Amino acid sequence: MNENEKRAISRRHFLGLMGAGAAAGAMTMTGCAPKKDAMYDPAGHHTSPVPEADQMTYRSWPNLDNDRISLLGYGCMRWPMIMDANGRPQGIDQERVNELVDYAIAHGVNYFDTSPAYGMGLSEKATGDALKRYPRESYYIATKLSNFAPQSQTFEGSKAMYENSFKELSTDYIDYYLMHVMGQGGLEPSKRRFFENGMYDFLRKEKEAGRIRHLGFSFHGDQETFDWCMQQHDAGNYPWDFVQIQMNYLDWHHAVGASMTAEYMYNELTKRNIPVVIMEPLLGGRLANIPNHLVARLKQAEPENSVASWAFRFCGSFPNVFCALSGMTYMENLQDNIRSFGPLKELTDEEKEFLFVTADLMQEYPTVPCNQCNYCMPCPYGLDIPGILTHYNKCVNQGYLPESQQDPNYREARQAFLVGYDRTVPRMRQASHCTNCNQCSPHCPQMINIPDWMNRIDDFVEKLKQNTL
Repeated sequence: MNENEKRAISRRHFLGLMGAGAAAGAMTMTGCAPKKDAMYDPAGHHTSPVPEADQMTYRSWPNLDNDRISLLGYGCMRWPMIMDANGRPQGIDQERVNELVDYAIAHGVNYFDTSPAYGMGLSEKATGDALKRYPRESYYIATKLSNFAPQSQTFEGSKAMYENSFKELSTDYIDYYLMHVMGQGGLEPSKRRFFENGMYDFLRKEKEAGRIRHLGFSFHGDQETFDWCMQQHDAGNYPWDFVQIQMNYLDWHHAVGASMTAEYMYNELTKRNIPVVIMEPLLGGRLANIPNHLVARLKQAEPENSVASWAFRFCGSFPNVFCALSGMTYMENLQDNIRSFGPLKELTDEEKEFLFVTADLMQEYPTVPCNQCNYCMPCPYGLDIPGILTHYNKCVNQGYLPESQQDPNYREARQAFLVGYDRTVPRMRQASHCTNCNQCSPHCPQMINIPDWMNRIDDFVEKLKQNTL
């Protein structure tokens, strides 16, 4: 075992020092500096040219009308935003969205996944405005019934949300329509949101009328709810054309935020010949911002490829996957991912095992399983919850453990965390302003106790400021 792996394993006892909060101080000055591209380590990018459209990998299924779908799908959750002077998003930057969509389509991407809940509620319109400049038959739109709020869970509220999607997307049909975040809160809330209110039956009729081409669900929940959905499919009560799950090489064997692994869900869907769409192939960027010694491990095996490409190749190596979504905010994200799928180089069994060992090593790092989905936002007290947790995770991933002021790395780690925190998160939006109202946690698909983490991080920050660690 090398020194870096020893350092990773030494984190086990570190959590006991102050309930995981102390781990946030693990950072060097360069590691905590904010980057333009928050999703990728610049040193880990591909260096090869971006492939042309004819090199993109496509998949199709008879039960999906043989749609020829790009294996790389555009997740429209993280469109570039226009920010005010305090770092608060004011809206979507439509000009940049158009540039990204133009580049994606020019290089073979044809599947675009959005939701009424994405991008401050503006993602559908921004996506529709960008896509309507192209022939409708040249791309596929996926959107969702995101009826999270109580008023939208009635039949009338859900139907109004569904009908508004057509207006926002500037379309008269939706290719792939999903019941969004099935399983959130357990089985009974899912039944109320989608079935007992009559929405599933309504959507089936809409499919028969041609306004929906394929009907499925996205899943964040427990095994009881997932198994119930499969049982209903088997019985013919609620059949599914496709299902969207969180799947990546970390979640394959490690259940994160749910009671089952990605392997279990994928295998159950494959048994039933239900095609799979993958969300969070990078876990909100966490699999592209892994600890430094694990970056070195991946780069040693594939020097020319990016860290992120491993995660995408993993997803694409399963034959029942027809699309892997990525929320590509920056052009360099998009270009890098096109390289991974143009064309796809499937993983060997040995390479999969290599990634599973990498995932086991990652589990030694006490990061928060935040995927930056922003479902916890907006915070009524102005906190930038995803920004706080992202900074925390970046700091943890550097591999330094200032266990006390006696630690030789304490001074630089302290400075790095505090300076990086102030640069990344405006002070009025930091964890110290959390009131423990807990309006955020019920919306978190990863089941994070957000107020608890805000308190831990704020406590750690105060100890760093007072030099009392």
